[in-house]
Amino acid sequence: MVVLPVVKLGTLLLKTVCKRVANRLKKEAGLHPKFRQFIINVAQVNHRFTTQMQRRIYGHATDVAIRPLNEEKAVQAAADLLGELFVFTVAGAAIIFEVQRSSRSEARKEDQRRQELEAMKQRDEDLARELELLEHKLEELEQLAKGRGLAGIFHFLPNHGPEAGKAKST
Repeated sequence: MVVLPVVKLGTLLLKTVCKRVANRLKKEAGLHPKFRQFIINVAQVNHRFTTQMQRRIYGHATDVAIRPLNEEKAVQAAADLLGELFVFTVAGAAIIFEVQRSSRSEARKEDQRRQELEAMKQRDEDLARELELLEHKLEELEQLAKGRGLAGIFHFLPNHGPEAGKAKST
């Protein structure tokens, strides 16, 4: 089957392209002044949030002041976050696409099974009607046989018995 190698190759290609685009986003993120300030703010909020969560998990005091990241670390952290977000978004979209494709494939298979079942039911009904017709014809033949007798159905002559052989030989 050719589909599996093509899917694997497509996945590998997607992964490679995503990494390159993510690295490019990381590189370009810090160059545009307005975007740079935006990602610095995002990085600072993320830093405060993760630090508070770590302090709660480890049971440390949470009411202490958290020092902000310096500008370069904030840009680097936000760029990394942006790159990972891009990769996960593309991976999520690929998973959603695959689930939908698989769902459509299963729906087609189910429809085909349903059609086969309907065809089998129709054939069963046809055979039942034919059987009923044959039973009716058999009943008619049995009634005819009872009325005429067995010899009447097969149009036997009365002299076909063992005595008939003796009459011919004399």
